[in-house]
Amino acid sequence: MNDQPAQPPYVYEGLDPAPEPKSAISEVTDAVKGAAHRVTDAIESGRKPGMPLSILANIAREAPLGSLLVAFLLGVAVARRR
Repeated sequence: MNDQPAQPPYVYEGLDPAPEPKSAISEVTDAVKGAAHRVTDAIESGRKPGMPLSILANIAREAPLGSLLVAFLLGVAVARRR
């Protein structure tokens, strides 16, 4: 027989260690990186054959002056609204 009393089993109290606080700069950096990845993914998906960016690129290759004229007219129209 042992003269020492039995040790109670380890009880988990459900407490997790406190997370390390993030600085505001690192949070902003993470947000900007996430936004950049989403924009990059959207552009890449738009460049697939048959998608709008692919069609616009093909039109610009075939008729660069016409595309330049359309872009200029759209710029003028947007500038007049402001």
